[in-house]
Order: sequence, then structure tokens, then C-alpha cells
Amino acid sequence: MASLNIAVQMDPLHGIDITGDSTFALMLEAQGRGHSLWHYEVPHMWLEGSLLKARVKPVTVQAVAGAHYAFGPEHVAELGSMDVVLMRQDPPFDMAYITATHLLEHIHPKTLVVNNPAAVRNAPEKLLVTHFPQLMPPTMISWDREAIKDFRARHKDIIIKPLFGNGGVGVFRIKPDDENLGSLLDMFFAASREPLMIQRYEPAVRKGDKRIILIDGEPLGALNRVPAEGDSRSNMHAGGRAEAAKLTAREQEICAAIGPTLKEQGLLFTGIDVIGDYLTEINVTSPTGLQQIARFDGVNLAAAIWEKIEAIRARA
Repeated sequence: MASLNIAVQMDPLHGIDITGDSTFALMLEAQGRGHSLWHYEVPHMWLEGSLLKARVKPVTVQAVAGAHYAFGPEHVAELGSMDVVLMRQDPPFDMAYITATHLLEHIHPKTLVVNNPAAVRNAPEKLLVTHFPQLMPPTMISWDREAIKDFRARHKDIIIKPLFGNGGVGVFRIKPDDENLGSLLDMFFAASREPLMIQRYEPAVRKGDKRIILIDGEPLGALNRVPAEGDSRSNMHAGGRAEAAKLTAREQEICAAIGPTLKEQGLLFTGIDVIGDYLTEINVTSPTGLQQIARFDGVNLAAAIWEKIEAIRARA
């Protein structure tokens, strides 16, 4: 495979955890395969006429804490001249994020953007999943207080979370005897015009929330994330503990049901969340878990992702 020129659209490199960051794993693997890397942040990208440009820096990476990257001289590049753009900035999935997907559409698919920016825009984590209601726990997305209260009356124990949040931030469990629902809704709706996602609480989360990595619609790895004592959130950003995991028959069934849609939409690297027998989210913006799975199972999913990208570029 000829060397690829790869632009990585992500958050600042100095603040990442090199032992857990999936983007860093992808960069290390790309560099090891002989590809060239450039780094830029979303605010350093602009559309001028029909040309999408960015202020980029060539970058090399190494798995050495405190010295994990080195930049070359910054220059302006046309992103359409790159072979691949990795869209890996973290949410929140706000209008800035959505605007970035619109801009990247000007170069995709001639320049391969991973994931497909139009599909990312149309498939934020907590919305794409609603197209598979038969796989989900009882769920609603709503601004309507009375509808939310009725949902709670029917399902008793519920989870409330921001529709476009990430990392477990703003996720609350409301038990049947909790008197704070009204105040919580006041707080959410004062801070944002967005609706909330409300789901029935699944006690199986105490045994873990499984993250399954799908590459081009195929499940290739998984890990379990167990909530910390006294917390209903299993996200590793929120103190969840990662452990090795295998796929159950039900999880294979879930992956088989959603895989064709992911592949058709160009969502090459996704991470789904499963609690017990239920699919709860489909993560398409900047999925995580590659390094943790590699440590548990010895599976190099970063290599599998690049093999898929290289095959797509070879056909272009």
C-alpha cells in the first residue's frame, strides 16, 4: 500500500491520555504503516470559495508520556489534497460540530472522511439508535414535562441524560421515591433548548455496560465497563472499571441487525453500548475503547481500521 497523507481533526494533543486514547492508537498505527500525519483543530479549518483549508502541522507520535508528539512547521493546506481525514474531535454534538460536518462534505468521498460526515450529522449517538426500537429498553426523547412524568409513572426507575452529551456528564438516575425530577428538568431546560433522553433504568448495568467496536458494520472487539460503587454511570470518564468481555448470542443478534445500516451509511468506526439485552447507544463521533480491548484481548483494532481504510483508498 502506498503511503497515505492523513489529516487528523481532533482536540489538542497535549491533553490526551496516551494509555487510553483511541485517536492516539490510530495515529501510532498509521505512522507504523508508513503513512504521514497532520494535526489540526476544528477552529483552524475554513471554507474559502469551494476550497476547504486548514492550518495544519505535520506530526509524529510515540508512546512516551510527556513526549508523545512532535510538531513540524505549521502551514495552510487544502484538506481536499489529503487522502484521509479522521474526524475525531470529542462532542458535545453542538452547532459547531454540525458545521464541521457540513464543511467536510465538500471533500468527501474524494478525500475519505472517517466517519462519513453526512452520516455523523444525521446519526448522533442517542438518535440513530432510536431507529432500532426493538433492540432498546423503553425510551423517549422529549421536551414535554408531562410526557416525561407519565413515562416515569409507568417505568418507575429511570435514567435521564442530555441528548447530545458524552462521557457520562449530566446522566442522572431517578428512583421511584426521588423528589428531584421537577428541579432536574428545571435545571436542564434552563441550560439548554435541547430535549432530553429518558430510558428505563436497567439493573443489569451493575454487571456492566458493554462497549462493542464495529468496523464497517462487523463486530470485532468488546470490553465491559462496570460502574463504580454508588454510581449508575459506567463510562470510564466517570470512574467506570474496564474488564475483558466476549459477545453473547443476544449481542451478536444486535450487531447483525444494525451492521448493514452502519456499513451503508459509511460509519466505518463505531462503538455501541449494550446493557443486559438492550442496545442503548450507537457512538459515531469519536468512539473509544481500542487500547483497552488491545490490552485485554491482544486484538489490534487500530490495524483492522487502517486495513479497511487502505482497501477503500486502493479502490479509489
